[in-house]
Amino acid sequence: MRIARIVGICQNPRMNETRVIQTADDDSKEAVREAAAVLRSGDIAALPTETVYGLAADAFDADAVAKVFAAKERPSFDPLIVHIATRGDLARVAVVPDAIAATVNQLTSAFWPGPLTLVLPRHPDIPDIVTSGLPTIAVRQSAHPVMRAVIRELGRPVAAPSANRFGRISPTSASAVLKELGGRIPLVIDAGACREGLESTIVSIEPREGKKPVLRLHRAGPVTKEMLQPFGKVEKPKADPGSAPQTPGQLPGHYAPSTPLVLMESARDFHPEPGKRYGLLSYRGDGPWVDLHHWDRIETLSPGSGKLAEAAVRLFHCMRTLDEAGLDTIVAEPVSETGLGVAIMDRLRRASTGAPDDHRD
Repeated sequence: MRIARIVGICQNPRMNETRVIQTADDDSKEAVREAAAVLRSGDIAALPTETVYGLAADAFDADAVAKVFAAKERPSFDPLIVHIATRGDLARVAVVPDAIAATVNQLTSAFWPGPLTLVLPRHPDIPDIVTSGLPTIAVRQSAHPVMRAVIRELGRPVAAPSANRFGRISPTSASAVLKELGGRIPLVIDAGACREGLESTIVSIEPREGKKPVLRLHRAGPVTKEMLQPFGKVEKPKADPGSAPQTPGQLPGHYAPSTPLVLMESARDFHPEPGKRYGLLSYRGDGPWVDLHHWDRIETLSPGSGKLAEAAVRLFHCMRTLDEAGLDTIVAEPVSETGLGVAIMDRLRRASTGAPDDHRD
């Protein structure tokens, strides 16, 4: 049975149509060929990864990458992540210094393919637009077979930030991509829901003479601090609020719904205003937060069980559902900042930063 098929068309005045091709891991050849053809022609396409859907362009085609920035309305100073098909492709996009080569090999052996992005010196063939003019490049090998197959078919790495408008909630399904970019892009490959649900962990490496290197954790994600600690000393980078982003995903307001979201560390901080509609982003769906108010809508990250892995997968879906519920404010309950909870709280803090109409990413 042929599984890959066109299942819909979304129209928007800004473009003629967005095609959606549905596929499955065991029968994706048609979808892969179509996506690679679109990218080879100099256009862009939304592709699945294990984290979130990405908006892909040929990483060596500056004009195509410019279309990614335009479709997302993303500022040119915010660099992109480049995806490769195999570990052997790393040399095409980055130059690995001898001082960190062993650590790069250890990290890629342990976590690639998977949700770990490494920040490394860029290869001179990479266009400036991909890295926002920085001397470094953010690169990873996705664990999603469709993404890797498209890159192999294309024969070139792809630059692929999340497939959403700048500053909005990251998409973990093809339907979410269409809500964000329908009519702005020509093609979406629908391979179902993303299994991780949070963007990749981003790390840079600083060598130390006679000691394990420092691993700078620029963005928390599915590869947790605890998982990285055997390979080096994990530290956050020094904050420099006035500087442009040095890696993707570093702007203070990020992953935000249109509806104002407030992250509250304590239920005692909640003081509802009369006449306003409030929704709750709950961790377990029970306890003092649920009983605190007569909520107009409740979305639960991990119903009953309180499992951080489930909460991570459901985070952006639940945020999007609340955003579409006609609320005045979304109140987010905190989760424990251990393991994946660090990444979940990072996304919630960024989503709650700034005014609701700000452009954020």
